[in-house]
Amino acid sequence: MKKDFLTYQAQTTPHPLAIEISHANGSYIYDTNSKAYLDFVAGVSANSIGHNHPSVNTAVTEQMKTYSHVMVYGEFIQKPQLELCKALANTLPSSLSSVYLVNSGTEATEGALKLAKRYTKRSEIIAAHNAYHGNTAGSMSVCGAERQNSAFRPLVPGTKFIQFNNEQALAQITTKTAAVILETIQGGAGFIEPENNFLQKVKAKCEQVGALLILDEIQTGVGRTGTFWGFENYNVIPDIFITGKGLGGGMPIGAFISSYEIMNTLKDNPKLGHITTFGGHPVIAAAGLATVNEITTTNLASEAIRKEQILRTHLTHPHIKEIRGRGLMLALIMESSTIADQVILNCLEEGLILFWLLYEKRAVRITPPLTISDDELIRGCKILTKILNNIDI
Repeated sequence: MKKDFLTYQAQTTPHPLAIEISHANGSYIYDTNSKAYLDFVAGVSANSIGHNHPSVNTAVTEQMKTYSHVMVYGEFIQKPQLELCKALANTLPSSLSSVYLVNSGTEATEGALKLAKRYTKRSEIIAAHNAYHGNTAGSMSVCGAERQNSAFRPLVPGTKFIQFNNEQALAQITTKTAAVILETIQGGAGFIEPENNFLQKVKAKCEQVGALLILDEIQTGVGRTGTFWGFENYNVIPDIFITGKGLGGGMPIGAFISSYEIMNTLKDNPKLGHITTFGGHPVIAAAGLATVNEITTTNLASEAIRKEQILRTHLTHPHIKEIRGRGLMLALIMESSTIADQVILNCLEEGLILFWLLYEKRAVRITPPLTISDDELIRGCKILTKILNNIDI
């Protein structure tokens, strides 16, 4: 398979990990040689309740028995879509009650940006340096990493960039600004949390000038940071927010969510302000609903904080300079990118899946399924420590 993989499937890097997958279950992925890999990445935060979860499998198979795609989004009343939207609204403040389901996080970003421009009748967007909101052209336009963007310019114009956690930069938010878009915790930049009530101060400035605050919850949402939504940890309510990744329990999904008043502007003048063929696909929506129900009816979200402490307790080593993040969204910051590379690749050989972050090259990602057990966490930490003890520098 590897030869065909490299021949026929478009690649994203010169050196993919290229494990030949047989099956996956719970916190483990198995290759075609029956080797088990403990998954500390969860499909880059997407497999929120582990692999092959029975609730998701049942929801998908039961929905397949009735219908899959029947009509473009928003025309027919489809129970899985409607129930998922209601379930999401029930997790949110009353000002965030209108849900638009899409296919991915990056499409959710695109929809949110369009919505902000439509509602405010302004065009300027303010984003953060080293942000990551997706990889389509519009989303890349609000990702402040020129080394990624330069090969694809021109992108969508009208974006200014500020430094995350820099209060002085808030002066750039003016009456020309349609929206400020920020990750609740910066992901690709190194799992950087907001400090000194930064998000609250951004929201206050937005309210002062009539701009909207968009929060990107694609990684921080759906229980990963100890509450169902990451912004709950920072006492701020966005005007629009976007989700994806873990919402589908391993299936492809995204959503942007706002108030009825704001979202209503997409349906007229012009009509079809945002459209999608497969957004809210009933089979995917059923998987999303099963995922939401699993997390909201258990203590998986709050347990993420306790499990964070297990990881912090067992991952103390001279090569680890810092552990950033919250809950089960953590990044080990190593002494150098060379050490980070060795840790990730050598742990893979030992049956532990870790991964990189986009911009912070010293980082090692730890974002396991929320369902991971204490014993599995400790086992992974032991493998990591073993590798760290034998790092060749």
